[in-house]
Amino acid sequence: MISSVDLVKPLVNQALSYVSKDPVANLPKILSIAEKIAGKESHKAQVRDVTRVLTESDNNWRELAIRLLTETHPNIMKSIGVSFFVNASLIGVPKQYRISEEIGVQVPYAILMDPTEKCNLRCTGCWAGDYQRVRELDYEVMDRVCREAEELGIYLIVVSGGEPMVAKDKLIRLAESHPNQLFHPFTNGTLIDEEFVSEMVRVGNIAPAISVEGLEEGTDSRRGTGVYKRIMHSMDLMREAGCVFGFSACYARNNVDMIASDEFIDTMVDKGCAFGWFFTYVPVGSEPNLDLMATPEQRAKMYDAVRRFRNTKPIFLVDFWNDGEFSIGCIAGGRRYLHINAAGDVEPCAFIHYATDNINDVSLKEALGSPLMRAYQKRQPFNENMLRPCPLIDNPEKLVEIVEESGARCTQLGEHLVAPKVLAERIQEEYTQHWAVKADELWESNPHPFYDRSRVFAEQEEAERKERQASKV
Repeated sequence: MISSVDLVKPLVNQALSYVSKDPVANLPKILSIAEKIAGKESHKAQVRDVTRVLTESDNNWRELAIRLLTETHPNIMKSIGVSFFVNASLIGVPKQYRISEEIGVQVPYAILMDPTEKCNLRCTGCWAGDYQRVRELDYEVMDRVCREAEELGIYLIVVSGGEPMVAKDKLIRLAESHPNQLFHPFTNGTLIDEEFVSEMVRVGNIAPAISVEGLEEGTDSRRGTGVYKRIMHSMDLMREAGCVFGFSACYARNNVDMIASDEFIDTMVDKGCAFGWFFTYVPVGSEPNLDLMATPEQRAKMYDAVRRFRNTKPIFLVDFWNDGEFSIGCIAGGRRYLHINAAGDVEPCAFIHYATDNINDVSLKEALGSPLMRAYQKRQPFNENMLRPCPLIDNPEKLVEIVEESGARCTQLGEHLVAPKVLAERIQEEYTQHWAVKADELWESNPHPFYDRSRVFAEQEEAERKERQASKV
């Protein structure tokens, strides 16, 4: 295992030299270096899997890799290559696990922060719609959180809101001050202009996800007339400048057919998206409406569609609700990520609007050990079926337990979450029990090789951890 930074730097520089000369021809050499840098055996195995897929034959994954290697601006390629692929993944994760063991608190892979609650749109069903829309995190607080995160091995800083581009100057300043970290804003895309794209190229370590609800009709119906065309213009600007960016799509009852279509994915690929994040509609925030939730049959359709796209489309896709097998359940609650809203409240997840601590009053390490995070983590995974990962819509009784045990307070203005039992009972009756039937069918009828191998590695690492603890004693 390579643990010394002095040993890693020459390997990174060598990989970057291969990228600058002939990245396609040198791809096997670049991946070989990645395997050497990887500290965990599970990561080495994953690099070997990637190497096999990208070098053995022409396929959609190789097409994506070549596109990124040949069309990305050199400064962005270098910056993201180091901040994400090396720091966040190969170096950061082993460091997170080591520090977690030392301090007795889970260290996550990513931090999600909201620089502002302000937004230039009023989208139906927005998860942040019941915040006050006036509060902002001070730059000094965000800067401190980034420093404390890096000390813990966290190099991925996700940024949301509100609309983070309302505070784009703050975002650029953070990215410039923390070049070792990757900043990943979730944005409606309407405020991305030529000036901001130029700044993205200059700092190199910003990779946005643009929110869409399908194509023009679906996006404009939720976000406002003309929004889709503005989003497409923003994507054109970033593609032409060689930026790395993707999309974020929320599938609800009224748009699953479009989001699960080849037409939608092909459009995103043509626009230059390197990745896409799928979320299912969650009844929280502005105008929570259980009637907007995708039906169990529609959620199953997305499960099938995303897996088909992964075998055919040159784009990296993640469905945060249907991909629990790859993360061994819910990643929130500080296990692999947490959320700091614009008021500083430290929430388990962007969709779980409860907190016991505020980042203005505590350090990041203290927030990770809060009663709320501990109550959350001791129940993870929330279900043996990894297709039922969420404590809000898949296991709502668990969220009630967490809130009551930790004494957490509600962080939004709406009254519908003040009494979590009421919402939990409605979700359980109208959604959870029905999805449970469909999810069990999917889980039992499909193989899960990644999940099975991950469990083996996890058991090995747990045994090694216990052995180290015993030797210390």
